[in-house]
Amino acid sequence: MMRKANIAPFLGVLAMLATSGTTFIAISTYPQVARAQTEGMERRAERRALRQHSREVKHACNAAEGRSRSECRGAKHEVKEQGR
Repeated sequence: MMRKANIAPFLGVLAMLATSGTTFIAISTYPQVARAQTEGMERRAERRALRQHSREVKHACNAAEGRSRSECRGAKHEVKEQGR
């Protein structure tokens, strides 16, 4: 007498492997997207810090006696150019 092969356990294992493989692929691609956002956030923070520093230089220059507004704008521009 021949036994019929029970295919249900095989299909269950196959479905589990297919599902876990898809999940693994989705999870492995996510950190790359998050990393790109982090780098952009770092660059934005650096630009903001540079702008704030150049504003501080300009305000200090304006507070000093004997310097014109155009000289202070030039000082601010020099600070921004050094950061680039």
